[in-house]
Amino acid sequence: MRVDVNNVKYSYTTMNSMLKDEVKKTLLEPVGEISDIVDRNRDTFIRISDALWEFAETKYEEFQSSELLCETLEQEGFLVERGIAGMETAFVGTFGSGSPVLAILGEYDALSGLSQSASTPERSPLVQGGNGHGCGHNLFGAGSLAGAVALRRYMTQNHVQGTIRFYGCPAEEGGSGKAYMARAGVFDDVDVSLAWHPGTAHGVMITSTLANSQVLFKFTGQSSHAAVNPHLGRSALDAVELMNVGVNYLREHVRPNTRISYAITDTGGTSPNVVQGQAAVLYLIRAPQISEVNQVYERVCNVAKGAAMMTGTEVEIVFDKACSNLIPNNTLERIVYQTMVAIPVPEHDANEHKLAQSFAATLPQNAKADEFRFLKGMGDEGQEAYEHLMDRELADVVLPYAATNFVAPVSSDVGDVSWIVPTVQFTTACWTLGTPAHSWQAVSQGTTSVAHKGMLYAAKVLACTALEILQNSEVAMAARAELQKRLGNETYVCPIPRDVKPPRASLSGLRV
Repeated sequence: MRVDVNNVKYSYTTMNSMLKDEVKKTLLEPVGEISDIVDRNRDTFIRISDALWEFAETKYEEFQSSELLCETLEQEGFLVERGIAGMETAFVGTFGSGSPVLAILGEYDALSGLSQSASTPERSPLVQGGNGHGCGHNLFGAGSLAGAVALRRYMTQNHVQGTIRFYGCPAEEGGSGKAYMARAGVFDDVDVSLAWHPGTAHGVMITSTLANSQVLFKFTGQSSHAAVNPHLGRSALDAVELMNVGVNYLREHVRPNTRISYAITDTGGTSPNVVQGQAAVLYLIRAPQISEVNQVYERVCNVAKGAAMMTGTEVEIVFDKACSNLIPNNTLERIVYQTMVAIPVPEHDANEHKLAQSFAATLPQNAKADEFRFLKGMGDEGQEAYEHLMDRELADVVLPYAATNFVAPVSSDVGDVSWIVPTVQFTTACWTLGTPAHSWQAVSQGTTSVAHKGMLYAAKVLACTALEILQNSEVAMAARAELQKRLGNETYVCPIPRDVKPPRASLSGLRV
């Protein structure tokens, strides 16, 4: 499956997604065979994805989701180790032996407060205040599973040597499960790591991401009657408010691409006639480098201490979680890109376009243009791709590839893996163009045929990319050399302190 990426040309100005002749020539037998394996088992993979969507379990509570994936892997001949890195819902499924060792990452956690009816282009929660897969991790988990299964079957049938591992990664949303896994050393002997993510377009993820730290500030004061003896009270809520004001001034004195967000998790009660004796606020600090995050973190902590001094309260600083910035790998990106253009992207029928139009009508007018504005900086090909997508509701081409130093304003614990193992990610079109992640629209589209097609396409790309690396040892060596060059003298240090343990969850779903 050799493609000269520099010579790949395809049209953005035609409605269908058929590839040009020079790309079709690369559709060698392994690609067709792996695609057939995925297609023959599509109903099973779709059933698993939809089951994960129904479970909608949040971080560290993904008991049903992880067990379904584990059982499927065991049925497919994988040796599964559950409860790794101190997390009940983390696991590794292994098949094969020897080198190279390839990791396929899978996620399956949902988001709180995003419960939503399926395939409905209007806000309609299934459970008021319930959970929903607003980032498409039901598709992520099932699609990665499908890729691992298809690769396992191909390896068995064709006597391909090497080791493949499916890493079940919990708590990506606000838990940094992979950072705990990285700290535990479970990726140390892996040669290459592959991941994908549901999105609105087909393309290689060519950006780095922001590192982050999440910290809880718990203020304790003294309750009292707000009218009779307010002088005896020490308001923890005042401390939270003063901290937020102080951090707001701090925002003027950090780098422009630093993000400081917060949520008040405890206001100390609902009665205005009581001086609030306790209150808490959760902060999420992001920056392009983990070293920058650490610097801003110290400054935020000083603001919190100052707020406590001003109000006569005490503050407890509870480190919740953190993740590192992602280290890109152009070597692997080019392999994924050549695979994506070698496998036909999904086609969509009239009903799928009609439903996509319904969802598009619920989005802000400039959502699509804002999402793909980066294409304008990628020359004529990028401009053509931009104009092509602006005329459509569903993506039908692979976005052009170009190495970049751009840092996306998002965070992912895949970043921690990338410091240890050469890592690559890509996205496939599972939602209507312009659909934001972490939205009810993303949840609602998570069980549609468009989402299923995007997921199955991702499975084919994962399996075919992994096979290329298994059969070409030079790829893994080149990817490792690039990672070492990018890191220079730096080495991975987990941003989560050693004394911070991953939360546990009971079978009833309550975190303990």
